[in-house]
Amino acid sequence: MKTAEGVSAFTSTAGQERFDTAYRAALARLLPGGTDPIRVTTGYGEAVAYRGGAATGTPVVLLPGAGGNALTWYHYAERLGRRHPVIALDPIGEPGAARQTRPLSTERDVVTCLDETLDGLGLDGAHLVGMSYGGWAALRYDQEFPGRTASLTLLDPGGFGAIGARFWIWLLAGGLAGLSPAPVRRRLAGLVRNATLRDDELMSLFPLTMKFRRRLPVPSPFSDADLAAVSVPTLVLLGERSALYPAAAVARRLRTAMPAARVELVPGASHDLPVHSPELVADRIEAFLV
Repeated sequence: MKTAEGVSAFTSTAGQERFDTAYRAALARLLPGGTDPIRVTTGYGEAVAYRGGAATGTPVVLLPGAGGNALTWYHYAERLGRRHPVIALDPIGEPGAARQTRPLSTERDVVTCLDETLDGLGLDGAHLVGMSYGGWAALRYDQEFPGRTASLTLLDPGGFGAIGARFWIWLLAGGLAGLSPAPVRRRLAGLVRNATLRDDELMSLFPLTMKFRRRLPVPSPFSDADLAAVSVPTLVLLGERSALYPAAAVARRLRTAMPAARVELVPGASHDLPVHSPELVADRIEAFLV
């Protein structure tokens, strides 16, 4: 399966087809709107969205982390949809139903692609909720396109320092554990501090995504000036034991640079925060969006 240089894609047609079959089945079973994909053409390829929830109100757009897709929000979509339209995205460049045709080489490319996706969905002034890479993209988007978001919710977002060895070890340990038989995988979840390993629905797709080659830029750190420029209501939830950065220090910095933001450390959580504490996270998001 030949793809253009710098474009994220599966390494083989067979690998993509196996993933697509399993992914469609999981979407239909778990995600509101999962059987009715909305395809959006951008200058970088085709993004895909799944809409559920309330018929009216300000939409909530859900952005997954690196290597994720719309299904990563299946714990949240129905609950957040009680009061808001909810749109879960398969962003271009990630392993989902989206298809990339042009490289996303720079951070500007990433947020421009997101802007074209939101514009194609007819959204202006939506609430953006992003985890990890998606949280970084949401915050960077607000800076590049001010006035186009109603609020930001960031779950252990990237962009708060260089990615160090601790994170790569956490990621590698989780990846190796993820290839273990299910009973072993679940037991290892606590040891490697990654609750995603206990989620059989998400982990069923993990081996299939190993055939996907992701080609997206690494997030650059936000400056204090970047953070001070954010003018929309912002909620930031950090895993107390995040593998991405010293969470307590990041929380102190955010409270200084963004005094109007709501910042909270979630006890016991690492970078697995959205899966580790779904009820708490959903509670905080619901209260924030009221």
